[in-house]
Amino acid sequence: MKYKVGHSQKKSRFEVEIQGSTAYLEYVIADGVMDILHTVVPMELEGKGVGSALVKQALEYARESHLNVVPSCPFAETFMIRHKEYEDLLLS
Repeated sequence: MKYKVGHSQKKSRFEVEIQGSTAYLEYVIADGVMDILHTVVPMELEGKGVGSALVKQALEYARESHLNVVPSCPFAETFMIRHKEYEDLLLS
């Protein structure tokens, strides 16, 4: 399922709202590195690909912005391990 993921640079987060519930991914950017801090998905939205959509959007933004990524969030780290197409973004 495709979700419309919004990006609030002011809040440093990506968000998706579904049926009155908001899921989000928070990050910080410093020195050319995006640190994905955590991903929050309400229980009623779990297992529907919402978290993956958030991480994917964040990684696409990092790529477009020429940022490296540190996945401090365990969910984002697992996503990056499973999706090798984002491996080049990892900070060595």
